[in-house]
Amino acid sequence: MMEIGTFQILESDPSSAARVGRLQTAHGVVDTPNFMPVGTRASVKSVAPDRLIEIGAQMVLGNTYHLHLRPGSELIRDLGGLHRFMNWSGPILTDSGGYQVFSLSKLRKIEENGVHFRSHIDGQALFLGPDESMQIQGNLGSDVVMVFDECAPYPCTWEYAADSMRRSLRWARRCRDVRGKLLRSGQLLFGIVQGGLYADLREESARGLVDLGLDGYAIGGLSVGEPISELYRGLEASVAHLPEERPRYSMGSGTPLQIVESVARGIDLFDCVLPTRLARNGSAFTGRGVVSIKAATNRALEDPIECGCGCYACREFSRAYIRHLINVNEILGFVLLSIHNLYYYLRLMSQIRFAIEGGTFETFRQEMGKTYVDRTERARLEPVE
Repeated sequence: MMEIGTFQILESDPSSAARVGRLQTAHGVVDTPNFMPVGTRASVKSVAPDRLIEIGAQMVLGNTYHLHLRPGSELIRDLGGLHRFMNWSGPILTDSGGYQVFSLSKLRKIEENGVHFRSHIDGQALFLGPDESMQIQGNLGSDVVMVFDECAPYPCTWEYAADSMRRSLRWARRCRDVRGKLLRSGQLLFGIVQGGLYADLREESARGLVDLGLDGYAIGGLSVGEPISELYRGLEASVAHLPEERPRYSMGSGTPLQIVESVARGIDLFDCVLPTRLARNGSAFTGRGVVSIKAATNRALEDPIECGCGCYACREFSRAYIRHLINVNEILGFVLLSIHNLYYYLRLMSQIRFAIEGGTFETFRQEMGKTYVDRTERARLEPVE
């Protein structure tokens, strides 16, 4: 087994910055590029762990803010850590709680050492800073821990973005300094590049984080309402100053086309709520875009959600049946659509890796752009979802 934290680049695409890699964590290997299903409250909505394994998930994401409020990180620690608590044996990444706290703009006050805020649940006064975030994530025992940061709003001025980014850099340094005291052995620490949509600030952020010698680097502050062209520019402005030998993670994005385009810009890891959120709205991802299973055209259709798909929902059930379940609000309908949508995303990542390894990624990218119609609105991970 490789040493924990090792990131190997196995193949690189000659026509873009895309690469295939392998990240070793304390709970197993993650093949990259890869997609992490979002398990906000220690559960990927409506999908059991055994189904996640069946559809090919390697790593899931947990939400520090929500797990801190309920049931509490100390309880999870005392019950054996997050892996045992949710019965997931694979790698887990936890965010720092920063995005959720800073989304509560009317309920928080920023200070140099952290943020005072009120719980969206009961209004309880709370405080979260670098030390507290590291302690919570140490209690959870996740494989990848994110530094505490501020996600600046869109739009914002250069002055606001600069102050926010530089404070986040100071917090990242504090997270690095206390990791040996508050994190468990084997937990990896990732930095988060901020700076709004300002290329000079993103360069300053990236260079400052690299100087801290962290295990990996995320690109934050995107997928918050900006035009898609600005998202790509933000990725490019960040990746340009990050080391080749460390994994790169685009936080909170995105649609299938966005993922392919982000891989072409050198991104290795992704998470997004879209697969399960759109499932709860009765929609399914297919090779040609998102389709509504609730549509009347599916009322008597015996076809699966997508012909040729190997997921459990497509192997066993018709569109007519799943539409019926959705229309009568039966939970199984949302379960089946969530399984299908996550399978679609994870199969897409496998296809991307295969294309890079085979030297056909550029062809795959162009074909995807021609055949996939992206009408999906980018979804934000709302703090009180």
